[in-house]
Amino acid sequence: MDYVLSILPVLLKGLKLSLTVYGIVIILIFPLAILAAIGKVSGPPMIKKILHLYTWIWRGTPLLLQLFFIYFGLPYFGINLPPLVAVIIAFTLNVAAYETEIIRAGIESIDKGQYEAAKALGLTYVQTMRRIIIPQTIRRVLPATCNEAILTFKDTALVAAIGMGDLLRSAKEVVTSDFKITAFFVAFVFYLIISSILLQVFTRLEKKYSIYE
Repeated sequence: MDYVLSILPVLLKGLKLSLTVYGIVIILIFPLAILAAIGKVSGPPMIKKILHLYTWIWRGTPLLLQLFFIYFGLPYFGINLPPLVAVIIAFTLNVAAYETEIIRAGIESIDKGQYEAAKALGLTYVQTMRRIIIPQTIRRVLPATCNEAILTFKDTALVAAIGMGDLLRSAKEVVTSDFKITAFFVAFVFYLIISSILLQVFTRLEKKYSIYE
């Protein structure tokens, strides 16, 4: 126990970085994904083509490769980004691409009659989406979004590839230094706790939005 307490500050520092990356990404992806999904459903043809290309590229290539391209590749074009900024951009664009498709499918699953009813009530398209379609969509996509949210947190371990001291990298450095695998077990527990918290949050959200079913 004394050893665990001695390595805890290092691991907590790594956990703080992992949560920072995760928190910023989560804040950014949902507005981006909702707008992109609406654009794919009802945007002009050119916007639909651009968004299709975006989701095709970012869903069709590995996140780690995208991170390498942004951090190591962009400097060849004169664009040098700090590690944290590169990570935020890579994760946001990647996760938002997946979430865009999830939300798009949710929007398209809503009965077309609801659009007609909203129009008959004099609601604009924006009001229809905000008051009727999006709340129902959120309820339908929450299970898939929950899975994506948990995967995203676990994927934050990839930031170690560009030298950032996240939770997993911190644990690995402790193990390498002390020749004890205890740090891996502590990191395991941290990942499990955060994932369990996320699961509980989304379970409560499902109950909250169940009124729209």
